Amino acid sequence: MRCLVTGAAGFIGSHLAERLIADGHDVLGVDAFIDYYPRALKEANLEGLRREPHFQFLEGDLNEMDLPSLLEGCEWVFHQAAQAGVRASWGQSFAVYTACNISATQRLLEAAKVTPGLRRFVYASSSSVYGNVATLPVTEETLTRPVSPYGVTKLAAEHLCMLYHANYGVPAVALRYFTVYGPRHRPDMSFHRFGKAMLTGEPITIYGDGSQTRDFTYVADVVEANVRAAGAPDIEGFAFNIAGGSRVLLRDVLAMLEELCECRADIRYTDTAPGDVRDTNGDTTRARALLGYTPQVTLREGLAAEVAYLRQLYAPATATVVSGADSSSIPVGASQHGA
Repeated sequence: MRCLVTGAAGFIGSHLAERLIADGHDVLGVDAFIDYYPRALKEANLEGLRREPHFQFLEGDLNEMDLPSLLEGCEWVFHQAAQAGVRASWGQSFAVYTACNISATQRLLEAAKVTPGLRRFVYASSSSVYGNVATLPVTEETLTRPVSPYGVTKLAAEHLCMLYHANYGVPAVALRYFTVYGPRHRPDMSFHRFGKAMLTGEPITIYGDGSQTRDFTYVADVVEANVRAAGAPDIEGFAFNIAGGSRVLLRDVLAMLEELCECRADIRYTDTAPGDVRDTNGDTTRARALLGYTPQVTLREGLAAEVAYLRQLYAPATATVVSGADSSSIPVGASQHGA
């Protein structure tokens, strides 16, 4: 298969592109290198892929590129590109979210509807489309009521996918990811921030009291879900929860990270941020039945892999902390977005 992966330099996109190459496919990766976090991390994500003869990379903005030409010959499209971040999506930044998450998706769907031989269009949606719900776990039939501008844009783009399927036959499916983590985790995301802080002797800011819960999903399981969604028969027009299979207290995750990092966390609690969801838990019955999806990686296994990645990424700063010197020379700063 010839595959297009948007957001190929990102956390999930780079892992997905590597899996597709390993499975014998030809991959065209596209990324705009949005400056939400340092470009150096994204370039590092591409290092292995750039050496692959079956991988081609184009830097560009989906709102400006010639998308019909880009999709020419593609049989699978994996639309991972988006402007991420719940807390950053308020105020004037919302224009960036509408451009990256809604307008770019609509342009890609316009190109998809005129692409001969397109077999599947897999859209990376989010559990943020649900918002705060009274009953857990959520199914795909649960009323979607996002509580952040980010969630609104992800839901709008998901609706666009279903509209283009219903009206033009675009073979679109949506995967609603639940708190994905693992190596190459974005630096604004919770496990990256927490692990980095523990390893480098920095304080950790927790929004809320630590009793909030999340359904954490390891990146390799998300990649597997994408591959299965591309090849499964008769699933066009469906949305699927892609979750890790367990609901865990944030404070319990912090304790597990302390054990894996072999250090104590300096935790500072602050008010809950606007747009943060209290609890998430995804019912994956539909994904199991139609995709054969079952998460394989336990939280402890996944966290151990992420901590190993963080140790390597922040090795100079970690060595500084161990030696008792100033820890201000951390190579990449993590923002306070994402909890």
